[in-house]
Amino acid sequence: MIRSYLVHLSMNMWNDNRPAERFLPNDGSAWRENMPEHYHRIPHYRRDITWHDSLSFNETVWRQLLSRMVNSGINTIFLDVGDAVVFRSHPEIAVDGAWSPRKLKEELQRCRDLGLAVYPKLNFSSCHDAWLRQYSRMLSTPLYYQVCRDLIAETAELFDAPPHFHIGMDEEGYACQKDFDYIVIRRNELWWSDLNFYFDEVARAGCRPWMWSDKLWHDCDPAEFARNVPRNVVQNNWYYWADYSFPEDQELTPHMKDCKKILECFVTLDQLGYDQVPTGSDWASPYNYERLVPFCTQCISPEHLLGFMTAPWASTTPENMETLFDSCDQVARTHAK
Repeated sequence: MIRSYLVHLSMNMWNDNRPAERFLPNDGSAWRENMPEHYHRIPHYRRDITWHDSLSFNETVWRQLLSRMVNSGINTIFLDVGDAVVFRSHPEIAVDGAWSPRKLKEELQRCRDLGLAVYPKLNFSSCHDAWLRQYSRMLSTPLYYQVCRDLIAETAELFDAPPHFHIGMDEEGYACQKDFDYIVIRRNELWWSDLNFYFDEVARAGCRPWMWSDKLWHDCDPAEFARNVPRNVVQNNWYYWADYSFPEDQELTPHMKDCKKILECFVTLDQLGYDQVPTGSDWASPYNYERLVPFCTQCISPEHLLGFMTAPWASTTPENMETLFDSCDQVARTHAK
C-alpha cells in the first residue's frame, strides 16, 4: 500500500506577489487569536506561500526528513518540481538556486537507495501555476500548450519514466486567487478540455495521471465528472480537518457543510469506480491523518484504495522541521495501530 508524502521543491505554487500582510510577526498573534493552539504554524505558512525569487529548500533538512520518512514507514514521495529545476526545454522559468537536471537525478537516486519511490508533481491549476512565470498568463493558448507539453515530457524523462505523475488542478476559483495580481479561471468545456490535455500528455510520457479531486466538491455533479475524467486517473481527494461526523439534528455552519461534502466525495469517487489515495495533513489539525485513515478504510472499497498521502504544506526549511517531522510521526502512529 502506498504511504506517500508530498514534498515541495518549488514553493511558487501560490501567490504571484509579496503582499506585505503575508509577512507576519514571528509570534503570529494576528492569526492565533481565537484559533486552536496548533495554528502556531500559520505565520510560517503565510510566508511560505508568497513569491520567492530563489530556491526555498534546505538540503540538510531534506536529508533528515528522508531518514525520518523511512523510519516512519513512508514509502513514496511526490516531489512538486515547479520552477525549482533548470529545465533544458525552458530554463527561463527557473528560480535562483534551482537544481540542475543532474542534481535532481542524484537526489532521486538518493531516495531510491533508501527504498523510497519518487514521483513528480507539476500543478497546472491556474491557482497554483505561478511557477510557470509568464506562461501562467498565457493560459490555454498554443504557446502555453507547447510549454506544458515540453515540461511534462522532460519531467517524466528526468524521473526515468515514472509510473505516476501528479498534475494538481485544485482550487481553480476566485476565492483562492483574490490576493493575486493576475486572476484567471477556466470554466465549462475549456476546463475539461485542458484537464484532458494534461492527462493525454502524461499518458504520452508513459505515466498514470493523478489529480486533486476538489472539482467534484462544488462545480459539477458526479455524472459530469465521470464523463470528463477517465477512470485510470488516480484521485487525491483531500480533507484536513478533525471532524468526521455531523449529526443530522445539528445545525451546520457553512464550514461544516463544506467538510461534510468533501467527506461524501470519498464515497462518490468510490461509487464512480476511481482508484483513490486520500490525503490528510497537519495543516489544520494534529489529529487529521489518524482519523482520515480509518474513515476512508471503511468507506472506500479495498480494490480502489491504493494508499494514503500526507501533505504538510511547508517548505523544506529549518523553521518548518517540527511540522515536517510531525507529519512523518503521524503516519507512523496511525499505521502502527
